[in-house]
Amino acid sequence: MRTRATEMFGLDLPIFAFSHCRDVVAAVSKAGGLGVLGALAFTPDQLELELQWIDEHVDGRPYGVDVVMPASYAGAGGELDPDRMESQLADMIPQEHKDFIERVLAEHDVPPLDDDDDAGSGLLGWTHEGARPQVEISLAHPIKLLVNALGPPPKDIVDLAHEHGVKVAALVGSLAQAERQVNQGVDMIVAQGYEAGGHTGDVASMVLVPEVVDAVGDRVPVLAAGGIGSGRQMAAAIALGAEGVWTGSIWLTTTESDTAPAVLEKLTAAGSRDTVRSRVISGKPARQLRTEWTDAWERPDSPGYLPMPLQYMATAPAQRRIVKYGVHELQGMPVGQIVGRMNTVRPVRDVVLDLMEEFVDSTARLDTLRDEE
Repeated sequence: MRTRATEMFGLDLPIFAFSHCRDVVAAVSKAGGLGVLGALAFTPDQLELELQWIDEHVDGRPYGVDVVMPASYAGAGGELDPDRMESQLADMIPQEHKDFIERVLAEHDVPPLDDDDDAGSGLLGWTHEGARPQVEISLAHPIKLLVNALGPPPKDIVDLAHEHGVKVAALVGSLAQAERQVNQGVDMIVAQGYEAGGHTGDVASMVLVPEVVDAVGDRVPVLAAGGIGSGRQMAAAIALGAEGVWTGSIWLTTTESDTAPAVLEKLTAAGSRDTVRSRVISGKPARQLRTEWTDAWERPDSPGYLPMPLQYMATAPAQRRIVKYGVHELQGMPVGQIVGRMNTVRPVRDVVLDLMEEFVDSTARLDTLRDEE
């Protein structure tokens, strides 16, 4: 199948796959799609190691990197000193939020971290200052695509990527966001519907994708994201005018994924109604598994959510404790409503083949219906 999106990167398949796991990224690219590594979870040194590994295992196939350079966040007015921003931001976290977090952990008997555990700040790439080193490291590798979420990438970042021969894509959840991104010079738009995992807007894919295609599709290719986990859904996305699909959740339950066993068990057992769109991870709405942790933040005694990146910084040490001690009822994962179909663990290549086989069957069925008229 040839579209502007596949021709832009020399792909066999119009499948773009976001993952924080390098094995998934490489496997999708080798299967004919384009894997995109989420850089947010890595320090600059860690990101360098991950990209080196992908370079060695992707067999020369194209891949990309996704960073987070949000349009708004605490300290975005220029008052942050890059050399001191972690301590500056940490000082903005109210004591009542720290106390609430400890109270919830105590209710579930979650022990503290050992003295030798590195709790870290939890800041990572949630700010422009934190993401810029990730961009610089990424552009030193043979990536073909740089993706930004939560706002238009800075114009100098777009220009820098283009100077390196790298295309730029951006995720949007509304028509207005798509217009701003294209005006900023991005090469491709990912229209991500309400059903999607992670940060997402409040417009469903069936409505959002054709809106965005009609508005900017004559200038740049549009990928559809949100609720896509089968070939039928992929065919629907193409019918809506998309020139490819952006997928994320479905790779969490693949053999190559590094999803923790306890979370994997939850994902494969979950239904499409077992997710919630909550600000508990970052301070901005993100779809994830509903857990007793997400429920706690909606209680009357909750102090409410902090702005990005303070919410993540405040809760990151707690999440490390939850994972380390395997507190099942509090463990979750960003995932979309498509989780209801993710009930088996399969290799990436099998997922890709199933997507394409069902896509071909679905389009053939439509052709038959048309021919019968």
